[in-house]
Amino acid sequence: MFALAMLLGAKDVSLSELWPILANRGGEDDKIAMLREIRYPREVAAVLVGAALATAGAIMQGLTRNPLADPGLLGLTAGANAALALVVALRPGLSYFGIMIVCFVGAALGMLLVIGIGAVKKGGLSPTRIVLAGSAVSAFLYAVTDGTGLLFKTSKNVTMWTSGGLIGTTWEQVRALSPVIVVSLLVAMALSKALTVLSLNEEAAVGLGLRTAYVKAILYIVIILLAGAAVALVGNMAFIGLMIPHMVRAMFGTDYRAVIPMSALWGATFMLMADTLGRTLYAPIETPVVAIIAVLGLPFFLFVVRKGVKSLS
Repeated sequence: MFALAMLLGAKDVSLSELWPILANRGGEDDKIAMLREIRYPREVAAVLVGAALATAGAIMQGLTRNPLADPGLLGLTAGANAALALVVALRPGLSYFGIMIVCFVGAALGMLLVIGIGAVKKGGLSPTRIVLAGSAVSAFLYAVTDGTGLLFKTSKNVTMWTSGGLIGTTWEQVRALSPVIVVSLLVAMALSKALTVLSLNEEAAVGLGLRTAYVKAILYIVIILLAGAAVALVGNMAFIGLMIPHMVRAMFGTDYRAVIPMSALWGATFMLMADTLGRTLYAPIETPVVAIIAVLGLPFFLFVVRKGVKSLS
């Protein structure tokens, strides 16, 4: 899929031209130079974002035992977007590293708001309650994003960040975020066995000697880092974290030692496919990748709701 994404677009690339682009040697004509600096970092970013969002969704569904859990539905991406809008308005000259940190903080605050509101009533975090809380908090945070843009006349700048696309991705952005995403994925894989036990029964996990509070804290930090990094790179992108883990569990079972790495792989593949469709469907005019994902994701979300909220165990 990565090779197809590199070959297809407004300007198609031949197989003979692909190797010089990937190897960064030879073929210094304008076409290859342009693809090396524009399409190549874009597709690498697609791999990182798809893997990050799918893995974050898988971890969230395992921790909450909620099949509707997704970074885009539970306040993380909305919180990161709101924080991004505020920093664009108040600190327009902030470095990309600073923007990345702000997105992490925003994602954490968004998730804490959802969990806090969902847990207010007696009975804890039921799947329905947490989805309703996520919808309410996300609507509020998107209103903050839009209001900040209107108040400070930065709507255009904010929209360029939050429109949910990979257009204009640079190697500088990829280099800044790739270590965060890669390390977070490795930590998630290292804790995948513990997550499997947690996803089945927390009492059993305690009985087996698992330090549940410690594992949960690390996994929530991983979710925040993955979702915040994805928003810092492409803006708002819902449904990948919802769809991919369900597909992976249908094929590979509920053992998170398989679910986590397969979610990363399938999430990266899905994001590459969506971006390639966006670039080729009406080339040279681009279809926003967020629209393509929404067309596929919304029916899937409605199907999961209709099927009923059941335990993932």
